[in-house]
Amino acid sequence: MNKFLLLAGSLLIASASASPKYLTYEQFGAKGDGVTNDFPAIMATHEAANEKGLPVKATDGKTYYIGNTTGTAVVRTDVDFGTARFIIDDSRVSLEDREDYIFRIESSLEPFTIDGIGSLKRDQTNIGKSLPCRCLVEVVNDHHKVYIRLGANQNSGVSQKEYFIVDGDGNIEPSSALIWDYDEITRMTARPIDEKLLTIKGGIFTTIANQAPSKYTYYGRGISVERSNVRIEGITHYVEGELDHGAPYDGFLDLYTAADIVVSGCLFTAHKTYKTIGSAGVSVSMGTYDISAHGCVGVKWENCTQTTYINDTRYWGIFVSNFCKSLTLDHCVFSRFDAHQGVRNVTLTNCEFGHTGVNVVGSGTLRLVDCIVHRKSLIALREDYGSFWEGEIIVRNCKLIVPERTKSVSLLSGSNAGKHDFGYTCYLPERIDIENLVVDDSRVSDKDYQGPMIFGRFKRNIDEEGLYPYIAKGSIDIRNVDVSSGKYLGVSLEPKLFRDYTITVAR
Repeated sequence: MNKFLLLAGSLLIASASASPKYLTYEQFGAKGDGVTNDFPAIMATHEAANEKGLPVKATDGKTYYIGNTTGTAVVRTDVDFGTARFIIDDSRVSLEDREDYIFRIESSLEPFTIDGIGSLKRDQTNIGKSLPCRCLVEVVNDHHKVYIRLGANQNSGVSQKEYFIVDGDGNIEPSSALIWDYDEITRMTARPIDEKLLTIKGGIFTTIANQAPSKYTYYGRGISVERSNVRIEGITHYVEGELDHGAPYDGFLDLYTAADIVVSGCLFTAHKTYKTIGSAGVSVSMGTYDISAHGCVGVKWENCTQTTYINDTRYWGIFVSNFCKSLTLDHCVFSRFDAHQGVRNVTLTNCEFGHTGVNVVGSGTLRLVDCIVHRKSLIALREDYGSFWEGEIIVRNCKLIVPERTKSVSLLSGSNAGKHDFGYTCYLPERIDIENLVVDDSRVSDKDYQGPMIFGRFKRNIDEEGLYPYIAKGSIDIRNVDVSSGKYLGVSLEPKLFRDYTITVAR
């Protein structure tokens, strides 16, 4: 009997001293009672997990309160938030701390500078230098400005830059091909792409909204993904406590300079739209995004949706991107898809977009398949960046549902008067291929409505001298368009700009 007790005791000691399979927030002092500020314990847990190479698991049923504590939980290992809840209280966060993300997912691989490359050319296939591994590369020319914004939020542009993937032999992956010539390079940075997949899943997050003045003082306070090869699955985000004023957010889920990302089965929330004074000194609508991507390549959102109704105009659009390439949305229901400062190659399949629709400028192939868009135009080319798409647009089996109080309907809308230098030559698509499109314009009651047009009013006087170039030529092939009003699909109410297109419409 004594021998048995001695053996059992030794087994207990061995079990207690064995290395844990994961770490929990409670091991570092978290209460999970929804009242105690657990953020110091959360940060300490991830710091230890990073040192030990262990995943982190939140405790199901717990509610972790994150108050006004400075800092960020740096995540370098897998995380399972499970069904735990996180309350992010921004109601008293200071302006100095507003940009601190709660979680920052990062790589342990350090970025490095690429020297010795004086120039790069559009569609160049190799950078002429080998790298230690596959990398996401950023190239910048600070001496040339692009995306010089027009309108109420006008600005002087940003440095010419883009992001692309390079393998160890210096080959540029075609999906991220260069879109511009770089006659001069002021800096070139490589961010190694991790070979091992990092997984972040679960969690129910509630942001108690900030109460700051409605100015362009953007808040972070969410999850920033700054590592490549990451899968984010099953995250839920709610927003509570919004007042009649507030500062905007960069995005609860903010993907920043990363490649090969999948966001799956997540639920987001749109924020209220506020008013502020733009850089031109006039009142503008100021919104906040719950999802953002900047400088990313190869990102897919699948089976994601939002809590707020996609056609409720009280809420701002939910999705924005800048300087991205090869973006895919599949089976998503969002109020907005918006590519601000350029995107190359977008695929939208089995999606539904609400009152702010599909807004893009960029290049490559824009593909819409089995999508529904609630707006007066199927695709809007952003006017503040020149209304350009250099490449092709392909549409298959889609439906445009036109809202009430609409006077004009178009498949492609935009405006470019040719009097502003955006920092680049603006193009309209050289190829538009549309098949099986339903235009539901049954709610249009304006007596002067002439029916849907391929192009909207682009406000361009092509006979005026001294205009900035706007290249509008190519081929348009449209087959099987069903218009609910029974009116024919026209070219444009101002067709002169589009006279260099070869247009075929088969009804």
